Amino acid sequence: MNKPLSRVAARPVVAVLTAALALSSVAGCEAGASRGRWVVTEDTRVDIDWDAVNQAYRDAEGPEDFERRVNEIYGGDEVISVSVRDQDDRSQVVTGFFDRDGDGSVGEREKVFTIQRDVVGEGAAQYQISGHGPYASYHSPMWDIAAGMMLGSFLSNMFMPGYRPMYMVPYSTSPVRRGALLAHRDSFRAANPGKFPAKSSSSGRSYGGRGGAWGSGGAGTRDRDRGGSRRGGSFGLRAGRTSARLRA
Repeated sequence: MNKPLSRVAARPVVAVLTAALALSSVAGCEAGASRGRWVVTEDTRVDIDWDAVNQAYRDAEGPEDFERRVNEIYGGDEVISVSVRDQDDRSQVVTGFFDRDGDGSVGEREKVFTIQRDVVGEGAAQYQISGHGPYASYHSPMWDIAAGMMLGSFLSNMFMPGYRPMYMVPYSTSPVRRGALLAHRDSFRAANPGKFPAKSSSSGRSYGGRGGAWGSGGAGTRDRDRGGSRRGGSFGLRAGRTSARLRA
């Protein structure tokens, strides 16, 4: 007849079971941590010079000029696509995004930044830049702009008499245009190597070189696409820049 285990005899069994459970828990935590690290490092998290983005927006002559300037600023491998949408005759939203699926549309998880611009009075407007995803902590001040300031056509056109919203049908960077932007950015970086020192993310991936994953256009398409491949019309009137005047 079998006898029940004594307390002394049972102790080794309990110790083995406890150790097994502990190892299982540690393995599960490590697997979770590994998944967590992958979630963290799948984004480039390349620093963005927001002051430069702000200046690019003020200086741009239109959406295509703005996306070119933004991609000269951005130091990662991805190409930043741009969407411009007029919500009404007073409000416009400009979105920078990584077009991962190549459909030319802004996905919520693809957003890098948005610029909300609103007309707030006669000859006066304001805008704010907000980051998304890994840049979600960034929110610029509310910037005031006024007729008479030194602005590119992208902003100054809205102060022209008889102005009508141009992007009720949104503009969005096309896949062909994205390839041309990549080619232009490669040339820009080659001409300005000091602005883009090699750097790595926490995953060990190097940034600042040619980004082969986002766009495939060659240098020959750059000039052709500078003024083509658009939706929602052209840049608009080429208004000259006016003298600088800050709103009181």
